[in-house]
Amino acid sequence: MVPVTVDGESVRLALITYKPPGNGPFPTLIFHHGSTGRGNDPSIFARPYDPRTLAQWFTARGWTVMLPSRRGRGGSEGIYDEGFAINRSQGYACEETLSLPGADRALRDIDAITPAILAQPFVDRSRVAVGGQSRGGILAIAWSGRQPMVPHAAINFVGGWMGAGCSSASAINQNLFNRGGAYGQPTIWLYGDKDPFYPLSHSRANFAAFRAAGGKGAFHDYEPPSGLNGHQISSAPSLWAGVLEAYLVARGFPAKAP
Repeated sequence: MVPVTVDGESVRLALITYKPPGNGPFPTLIFHHGSTGRGNDPSIFARPYDPRTLAQWFTARGWTVMLPSRRGRGGSEGIYDEGFAINRSQGYACEETLSLPGADRALRDIDAITPAILAQPFVDRSRVAVGGQSRGGILAIAWSGRQPMVPHAAINFVGGWMGAGCSSASAINQNLFNRGGAYGQPTIWLYGDKDPFYPLSHSRANFAAFRAAGGKGAFHDYEPPSGLNGHQISSAPSLWAGVLEAYLVARGFPAKAP
């Protein structure tokens, strides 16, 4: 539990750390969690996000992986308030005027926790990557444009803020992705077919808008293996290991398992 001050309140945010053997400093991935589906089941808000398969893929290559939870999620203190409808029992709001302020709140949480992560003695501040799953993926891209001097790589797994079932989804998601255009460095986008939230056509359009806003990167899509849908491909390294390794090597990071 890491004490931070955000929006004028002092809270403790939960942080899961995976670390290889030794004292480091290690290249470090700060990886952000997504939503809770439709947002209408408060019983799962406190459930920790722990993508063990992904984290172990990185630690096997000599990385530390840091998994912060934003306010009200995963055991963190504070209220979970990332773009809900006025009647919170209805879950996340499709209206841009409610959804985008929720994303801005999430970005402020990332602003607050990141310095505490970078201050850890085993973190190599010169070799930091930011990434995320779903809402965490779009936050990683947007935050890289917000703080372009911090991450040396940005990894987006199936990112988006609002599911394509909302008529406003393209406007909301492209607003946030376009903020990543200011990052100026190559990013990597990893998506799966048969994603129940973000069809490939929707995500490719988001990537095209990001590129038009000055963003750099490559978009890769995969057929999920049996038993997984397209939103779960981060659990299947066999799909994306090759392209992610090549991306990390090009960004100056270690990427081959010993």
